Amino acid sequence: MKHLLSYLFIPFFLFMSCDSWLDVVPEEDIATIDSEFETYDQAYVWLKSAYAYMQDLYDRYDDVCYTGADELVADNYLRNMSYHPEGLNIIGGRQNVLDPYCDTWFNISSGNAGRCRRDFYTQIVLCNHFITRIDNVYNLSAKDKEEWKAEVVALKAFYYFELVRRYGPVMIVPDQFDPNQEVESLKLPRSHVDTCFNYIVRLCDEVVDLLPSCNMKKSERKGYFNREAVMALKVRALCYQASDLFNGNPDYANFVNKNGEPLFSAAPADPKKWERAAEAAVNLIKHCEESGVASLVEGNSANTPLQAHMLDVEKSFQTFGWMSDEVLYMIRLRQGDGLCNYTLPYTPDGSNHTLPGACLSPSMKMVEMFYTENGLPMDQDLKWVGGGNPYALSVETDPKYTDVVALNEPILNLHRRREPRFYTSIAADRCYWRLGTATNNIHLVKTYQGEAWGLREKRLSATGPQNITGYYLKKWCSSRGTLLAHQQGLTSLGERPAVIFRLAEMYLIAAEALNECKSAPDAEVYKYLNVIRKRAGIPDVEVAWKNARDPNRVKTKTGMRDIIRQEWNIEFAFEGYRFWNVRRWKTANVEFNEKSLGWNVVGNNADSFYNNGKGPVVVYSGNKFVAPRDYFWPIRSEEVQTAGCVQNPGW
Repeated sequence: MKHLLSYLFIPFFLFMSCDSWLDVVPEEDIATIDSEFETYDQAYVWLKSAYAYMQDLYDRYDDVCYTGADELVADNYLRNMSYHPEGLNIIGGRQNVLDPYCDTWFNISSGNAGRCRRDFYTQIVLCNHFITRIDNVYNLSAKDKEEWKAEVVALKAFYYFELVRRYGPVMIVPDQFDPNQEVESLKLPRSHVDTCFNYIVRLCDEVVDLLPSCNMKKSERKGYFNREAVMALKVRALCYQASDLFNGNPDYANFVNKNGEPLFSAAPADPKKWERAAEAAVNLIKHCEESGVASLVEGNSANTPLQAHMLDVEKSFQTFGWMSDEVLYMIRLRQGDGLCNYTLPYTPDGSNHTLPGACLSPSMKMVEMFYTENGLPMDQDLKWVGGGNPYALSVETDPKYTDVVALNEPILNLHRRREPRFYTSIAADRCYWRLGTATNNIHLVKTYQGEAWGLREKRLSATGPQNITGYYLKKWCSSRGTLLAHQQGLTSLGERPAVIFRLAEMYLIAAEALNECKSAPDAEVYKYLNVIRKRAGIPDVEVAWKNARDPNRVKTKTGMRDIIRQEWNIEFAFEGYRFWNVRRWKTANVEFNEKSLGWNVVGNNADSFYNNGKGPVVVYSGNKFVAPRDYFWPIRSEEVQTAGCVQNPGW
């Protein structure tokens, strides 16, 4: 029995110690759990502690989904740092079973008060303690008890979802344990993956009507789950359940738990799972439209229509001061956002961030992912100026692109006449970057070696930060903050909680799920995709593809699937979605084994920088993804031996 307590119950108090919760526990004696649910103040401490772990998950520097995909390329300076993002170890194929990177199943870490558990299972047990005891608080109203409990049930569902998309089938922990139960009987087997998803959905259904809408939450309680957030979690869970990784995946047809019970269905993919996802997504969209509780960010004004669309896109993912029309749920970051420290350019006084230059930069794959101004992939647009050779230089003269790209001087075709989301997300050579509201706060990005935004050194080196692709990341910056002291400028705009769900995701899930439900795409599929495209300032999908090299692609299920997936990659570029999406689509073994491309950043003129017109060069070749092994995290080998838990295939 002692082993069980150390495995599940005692870690809560260790978690508290790690997180300075010792203030609420007597020094001479640790209060029993039941006594911690006597008063409002005590219960509120537990509520906050239940959500505390979630706050640590979304720092963009530490969150693996930002640096563990192929969207950003790190230089050798960052890779060689002792404290580099663990996502680089994931994309580099260095995951292991002895001490797994980003372990959220059984993770023992060290803090000021010693070693403690910090993982999803510890948090789930903490949630269970709260759920089963909150009714005992004597000075908490029945309404508050109901709402607080619902917030923690939703949080538990969220933690289970995060476990499932990392590890696949998981153990579902009972709400309470009999303290007299034998330890061996408490070594739980992993449950079928559909059982896990259905459990998550059931938890969401139980509490969705007990929570207020996001716009009705009091300001001090916006960081806790609301009605739309629970609906969005259900939609996301159903989307994953229907996707290729979890639905009819033959790679796991023989995967069983320790009792010999199957963990995946051996049957072909079930289309009804997509129907459930589509229904849930459409219901949430209709709810938001009819209630007015949320909508896509649109209608901002700027100097030109193109810049107005760029501003719409920029504000779609911003949460300054906890304000957003589009975000359904956001949560406070404990440490703040550290990613900008590693993506902003060099400035002479170094005041914009803690490092003298960028060491994370957008990959060429992402540069070429964005559409042309006509809403088509580059290789499909017959009218695009770069269709003949995207890597040739030409001159832009259209005033539509004023203050967006350099006019009347040589510029790469690849950077000309792209869609607004490209110019909002990526700073490219001979394009402008607005950083500040003053007239002169617009910077012409010049990236040849020796130029203001280019490599200062004449060769690549690991001794300092270097942008090795030739592009800068605009996303997560703000056009309202100046280049100098940009981090401080962002702070002055207000607190920036992390986005957990935004409405655009629900539109894309609706389009994807409906396309998978039908034999061929129809007006309903196009409708939900076009909402996203309209905000982005590009033509409707069926209109754009009439002028494509392959105009029939938009009319077929497989063709539309590719179009929707590219829309995902563009709309949520650099927001951490691609890391998970290519896994659920089962394309990671292709995408994440490709070499990273960029430009010859040591070139000090157009010819040498752009590789004499011959196209991009390899800037990093260390990405590695082994299938099917790397689709799921390994469970720590110690935990496999101690708890008798079946390891994931390939590990």
